[in-house]
Amino acid sequence: MKPNKNTLKTKFQNRDLLFAGWTSMGHPQVTEMLARSGVDFIGIDIEHSTISQEQSQRIIAACHADGVCCLPRVASHNSETIKRLLDSGADGVIVPTVETSEQVEKLIEWVKYPPTGKRGYGIARAQGYGHDFQEYTSQWNESSILIIQIESISAVENIEQLLKFDEVDGAMVGPYDISGSLGIPGQIDNEKVLNAGREVVEACRKFGKACGTQDTDPTPKSVQLAMDSGYTFVVLASDVFILWKWGEQMQKLIAEYR
Repeated sequence: MKPNKNTLKTKFQNRDLLFAGWTSMGHPQVTEMLARSGVDFIGIDIEHSTISQEQSQRIIAACHADGVCCLPRVASHNSETIKRLLDSGADGVIVPTVETSEQVEKLIEWVKYPPTGKRGYGIARAQGYGHDFQEYTSQWNESSILIIQIESISAVENIEQLLKFDEVDGAMVGPYDISGSLGIPGQIDNEKVLNAGREVVEACRKFGKACGTQDTDPTPKSVQLAMDSGYTFVVLASDVFILWKWGEQMQKLIAEYR
C-alpha cells in the first residue's frame, strides 16, 4: 500500500491540520502500532536515538505498508545521511537546527533532483529497485517534503529568510532548544520562549507554510491550544514519551502497595 506523498504535501501547503506519530525505537513493530492510529505521517527521530540506517529503512517500509508517509528527522546537516534515507524510500526529511538561508540552499541541493538540486540518480528501494524509476524521478521534486526545525533564537530572528524558499514546506518549533539558546534551558513556558514561538507561527502564516509543534502529553485541551496558537501540525508525543508517562503512573501505583 503506497502512501500518497502528493496528498500530504498538498495538505502541508494548504496549512491543513495534520497529526504525526514519532518513533525513537528501532523495531518496526513499534512503528506498525503507531501507524494504525490514524496519523498523517510518522517521524523517525534519528537525531536523539540510536536508530541506524538499516533500521530506518525497515521503519519506512513499515509506514508504507500501512499507507502512512514517513519523514525521518536527520541527526545533522549531512548529504550522505539524507541521500541514503531518501533512497530508502523516505517521503522527505525533517532537518534540525536550521538557522541560515545558506543552510536551506544546501538542503534543497541534497533533497531535490536536478535542475532544482543535485540529488544523485540511483537505484534503490525508493525507485522500486528500478521498476518505478521514471515515475519516481519525474515526480519527486514536486512531491517530496522538506520541513525545517527552528531551534534557536538566531533562527527565529532569521525566520523570514528561511521561509522564502518555495521548496520549504513548513517549520517545526523546538521550544526546549530555543530556551537553551536564550540562556533559560527548560523554561519553555517563559514569555521569551513563547514569544519566539509566536514569531515563527506568524511568519509561517505570512509565507503560507505549515507550522508544527510537539505535544509531549497530548490531550484534547492541549491539542486545541496548539491549534488556537496557530500551529497546523502536531506531533502527538512519541513512543518514548508514552513509556515515560506509563513509568510515572506505575511508580505511583507501585508506591501505593509498598
